[in-house]
This record gives sequence, C-alpha cells and structure tokens, in this order.
Amino acid sequence: MTASLALVGVLAACTSGSASTPGTASLDTGGAAISSTGTDPAVTVPDPAGGTGTDGAAPTASDPVVPSLTETSTTPTTPTIPPKPAAKVTASPAFGSKSISPSKGLQIKVADGTITDLVLTNPDGKEIEGSLNDAKTVWKLGETLGYNKTYTATGTAVNSEGLQTPISGKFTTVDPGTTVRTTITPGDDAVVGVATPVVVSFGVEPADRAAIEKSVSITTSPEVEGAWGWIQHDGGLWALDWRPKDYWPANTEVHVEVKVYGKDFGGGNWGGDDLTSDFKIGRNQVVKADVNSHELQVYRDGKLFAQYDASYGRGTDYDTTTRSGIHVVTDMFKDKLMSNPKYGYTNVLEHYAVRISNNGEFIHANPGTVDSQGNTNVSHGCVNLSLEHAKEFMESSLYGDPVEVTGTDVPLSASDGDVYDWTYSWDQWQTFSALD
Repeated sequence: MTASLALVGVLAACTSGSASTPGTASLDTGGAAISSTGTDPAVTVPDPAGGTGTDGAAPTASDPVVPSLTETSTTPTTPTIPPKPAAKVTASPAFGSKSISPSKGLQIKVADGTITDLVLTNPDGKEIEGSLNDAKTVWKLGETLGYNKTYTATGTAVNSEGLQTPISGKFTTVDPGTTVRTTITPGDDAVVGVATPVVVSFGVEPADRAAIEKSVSITTSPEVEGAWGWIQHDGGLWALDWRPKDYWPANTEVHVEVKVYGKDFGGGNWGGDDLTSDFKIGRNQVVKADVNSHELQVYRDGKLFAQYDASYGRGTDYDTTTRSGIHVVTDMFKDKLMSNPKYGYTNVLEHYAVRISNNGEFIHANPGTVDSQGNTNVSHGCVNLSLEHAKEFMESSLYGDPVEVTGTDVPLSASDGDVYDWTYSWDQWQTFSALD
C-alpha cells in the first residue's frame, strides 16, 4: 500500500509546477518523505521473502539468494556382461570307450545347459531305448546292449542363451571270449515236491559272486522265506541254489529270473542269454524212512497216505549204510540198470527205481528181498520194496519230494551229491550267500 501512494506522489510533483527548491521536490505524505536528486527515483518494492530490495540496484544482504543452476552433461555407461558358457557334454563311460560291458549301463550328462535331443543307435541304425531326467540334463540307457557292437550317440545340447553344442560320440562293447551257459531247474510249467531247491547253474564259478547273485531273483506266491547259496554240484558244476527255510507250502507259484547277459564272470567268461522259469509246488508229500522200523511211510498233508514193508542197507560198512538225512527225489525210472562191481554185480535190471541221492541210493523194486522186507535190512544201501509197492510209490512221487531217512550213523553229505541242500541247518545255509 505504501509503495503505491509514493508512486502517485512522485507523478503529482512532476506535473504541479509548484515552486520549491530547485532540483528537489517533496510531498507530505503524512510523515513519510520521498526525495529525488535528479536521478531516477528509487522505487522500493516489497520483497517476496519479507525483506526489501532496490529495483535496479544490487541485492542487499537481506534480499533472497536464488541459487544458480549449472547443467552437467553425462553419458550413462552399460556394464559389460560376459556370455554364458557353452553347454558341456560328458559321457560315462567316456565317448570312444571300447570293450565296455553291455549290461553295465551308460549315461550322457550336460552341465551349464540341457539336452534338447539325443539318439543312440546300433550298427543297423536302430534306435536304442533311453530316457532323460526331468531336468533334461542326464540321458540314461534303457536296455542291455549287444556284444561286440559299436553304438553312436548324436544330439544337441543348449545353454541358457540358446547357444547349441553338438552331442556326438561312439561306444564299442566287449567281444567275449566265452559266453557262460546258464540253466534253471525246475523248468517252466513243472510241478514239483516241497523240498525242491531252485538250482541256477552257471558252469563256471564267477569271480564276483555277489555281482552275479544280484542278477538273479525269485518271487513266490504266497511269500516264502528262503535264501540263495553258492554250492558245487556233481562234476564241479557251480550253481546258485535257492532253498526255503522250511518245506515249500503246497501249491506255491514260483517265478525265477536270471539276468546275466553282458555280466563279467571273470577269466574271459561273460554271461549268456537271460532266462526265466515259472513252475509250481504240488501237493505236500513227505516220506518217512526209519531204517530200524523196516517200513517206508508216505504222508500227504501231514496224514499217513501209504505204508510199505521195506529193507534198507545192511550197514556192515560205510558203503552199505543208507545215509541219514533229508534226501530229495531227483529221478524216476521204470527200468534201471544198476551196477556195483565192489559187491559183484553189473548191469542188473531193476524196476520202478526212484533216485534219492547221487551216491547210488534208490527206492526200487527188488523181488529177491521180499522175504526180508518188513523185518531185516539186507540191501547195499538202497531201499527195497516189492514190485507192486515200488510201482505204487513211484507213481505217487514228484521230483523234489523229501525222503527223511533216520536211524543210521552215516549222515548224508555233499560227497553224496547232487542235491544236498537240506543237509545244512538254516543258519548254515544262509552263510553261503555272497550278499551276506
């Protein structure tokens, strides 16, 4: 308000023409005077910050200071990011490997990337089974390879930036010097007795028993407790036998698998073809043969099924003593030539002969000892029955039926071959496994 009035007063003084001191003018403004010295009047204006400033003059210390803005021009820098490493491909066994085991397995791995495609082919161009893991970083072989063949892997791996790495390599399997023939007893569809051992014969003793034992498996229905054991059968034949802890339950179904193809048996020997066998346990029949009773008793499902007068080994020496222990029926012959030169007979024809060990012990007909049957032991170690009873007994028998001989001081042993699995206690039998 003061500044406005002062300006009006200045203008009025300039145009009134009233006398006064030359070069000066004054105006009563109620106590406030504005003077002029012949220069442009100084105009006092309110300072926005609450102080005062002089128009056209340098700002005083009380004038607001307006900061000076200086523009600085800068160029932004982008950090250098190194490229991602290319995917790295490795194989186990390594690419280029030769004489590898066809069954040992094979895998191809990728680090710093993933596998987009991979194919393994045999020499005929046939694709071999294999699978990728969920992360697509590992490819694993899904089948057994063949002997003496070269396999080719081709494919692509890629890193996270899309950079591709080719997958390419070859593997050659071993050329076996000898393949080991394998057999399984009992064979497919057989119906056998409750003392039957499963016999997987290999012909040679493997250098690594545990590795071969892991390749053999058995499943039963119902489940049956048992164990594998390494033993030698007649002729030095090495086998892996499976024996139940107790006699098989009647009507048990059994499945056996032998997967030894491509397995190294040592000494230049390699596993032959894989095998399986499916067979069944028949009715429960157990023969009780007490040499001092002069009888042979047949039990079915725990009940007496048949009873026959019998004559056992006379026992005057080791060779003429019927062995005590659990024998197993392994063969049956309607007609059988028997010889024992030590006791003066060769190729004597006997009938309805049931083999119960490989030392020459049979249950068979002997019409010449009928008078002794039921009262006196006169044989050279066999069990003699009448012609009628021997026929009836053989027709009731199955491979694998147990014949429990008791009453003599000579035990059945490994030297009596061929199936002597039951001569061992359960605790002893379990020690024959290479896995325990």
